[in-house]
Amino acid sequence: MNTHLALNETLPHDHEDAILVGRAWVEGQGAVAIRFTAQDVFDLSGLAPTISALLELPDPAAAVRAHDAPRIGDAAAVLANSAQTARSKALPWLMAPCDLQAIKAAGVTFVASMLERVIEEQARGDASRAEDVRRAVQAVIGDDLARVRPGSPDALKLKDVLIGKGVWSQYLEVGIGVDAEIFTKSQPMSAVGTGADVGIHPRSEWNNPEPEIVLAVSPDGKVKGAALGNDVNLRDFEGRSALLLGKAKDNNGSCAIGPFIRLFDAKFGIDDVRQCDLAMQVQGADGFTMKGSSSLSRISRDPLDLVGQAIGPNHQYPDGLMLFLGTMFAPTQDRNGPGQGFTHAVGDVVTVSTASLGKLANRVDTSDRVAPWTYGTGALMRDLARRGLLG
Repeated sequence: MNTHLALNETLPHDHEDAILVGRAWVEGQGAVAIRFTAQDVFDLSGLAPTISALLELPDPAAAVRAHDAPRIGDAAAVLANSAQTARSKALPWLMAPCDLQAIKAAGVTFVASMLERVIEEQARGDASRAEDVRRAVQAVIGDDLARVRPGSPDALKLKDVLIGKGVWSQYLEVGIGVDAEIFTKSQPMSAVGTGADVGIHPRSEWNNPEPEIVLAVSPDGKVKGAALGNDVNLRDFEGRSALLLGKAKDNNGSCAIGPFIRLFDAKFGIDDVRQCDLAMQVQGADGFTMKGSSSLSRISRDPLDLVGQAIGPNHQYPDGLMLFLGTMFAPTQDRNGPGQGFTHAVGDVVTVSTASLGKLANRVDTSDRVAPWTYGTGALMRDLARRGLLG
């Protein structure tokens, strides 16, 4: 996957001003908190043993900028090694940039994807029925939802109208109702980083990538940075029943985050996140290409409102959390025949990019064939203790 992990594309366009942190696997040491620049990779262990602990600092960006960290590798070489199926043990390779944080996601936060969720539900997970259902649903709903603020009096009136027309859905409830959908995407330490394979369940026949911004939130609910994410989704499983959400969302390799967390500072903050335009491309081994986009400016709920619904007086995360903000991208491009829509094929390469956060790239395989998840919290704690980093 080397051509998809070019250094100039992986880095933000203004990388000279960006403080980029993450994790790298270093043979003999395990997962190491790092700073990544255009030239070098630096070990941040002397500042914080984990990324979770780093984000608890009052001003992580300033702390990283001031820290005299030892160099552990050449940036281009580390990135190239991250793309290899058989990675060299002599070089570090990039992991997902989070560690102990809970991995949460906000769903149905854009009108376009909300309509697709309603269609999944009405089609009962059958991709062949989706187009007919899409036309029927849009004939009733039209573009009314685009102007509705979730939880507002107008939203509640629209809810009554839709119930009367027999098209109310659990997805419309969280899309325009008071309460956002916040769910557990995957487990702490389970996300994969750039260059790794992402997994789709081998029994899934209708699935898709979901390009998203992921906020890095400290235990006190403050957003300290942002990354790119791919919330790999099984449309057929979730469409059959919302009670299959866990199986639709949390499979081996089904969560990709990276390539780094860009820390908030004077040059990059939540207002920049609100204006991010995400680009996504799927390039298949069969020559199929699909491109899409998702603009955070069109999100139905403000990112900080979603953070407030995820963490607060009713729910704490002592190690912080990573929060996927949802996507407006819902692929409908036919791949395997008219009316069949899009689904992944093994060998697809998925890239998610935006100017201020760089590019995340992953190859698709089935979840029973991607690298098994073996490095959990216990393994990390043992490695940190062996390195003398636990006080």
